[in-house]
Amino acid sequence: MPVSSEAFIQAIRDKKKVRITFYSKDDDGNITRLCAPMDYGPSRIAHQKNNRYHSWDYESDKRNHTLSLSPEQVRSIEVLDDSFDPAEFMTWTPNWIIPRDWGRYS
Repeated sequence: MPVSSEAFIQAIRDKKKVRITFYSKDDDGNITRLCAPMDYGPSRIAHQKNNRYHSWDYESDKRNHTLSLSPEQVRSIEVLDDSFDPAEFMTWTPNWIIPRDWGRYS
């Protein structure tokens, strides 16, 4: 069953970290990652233009990077009490889909 996007969008606005469990085709199983939720909406680079969960992955096995997941991949999203600072990962000029008040990173 797809996860509701409402809690994820609120976590974006509140700058709260999330723990996402998702199906990884590369690993042929579920993976759980600590993330900063960045946006929700169509991917600008994926072939499918469906809405996706866009997050900063703090725990990638290779390097920290953006994680873009289709709703079908996401098994669960837990909003944590821990806050994040967009300055931890923002190195580009944003063009967000979801409105937020992130100061210069909005």
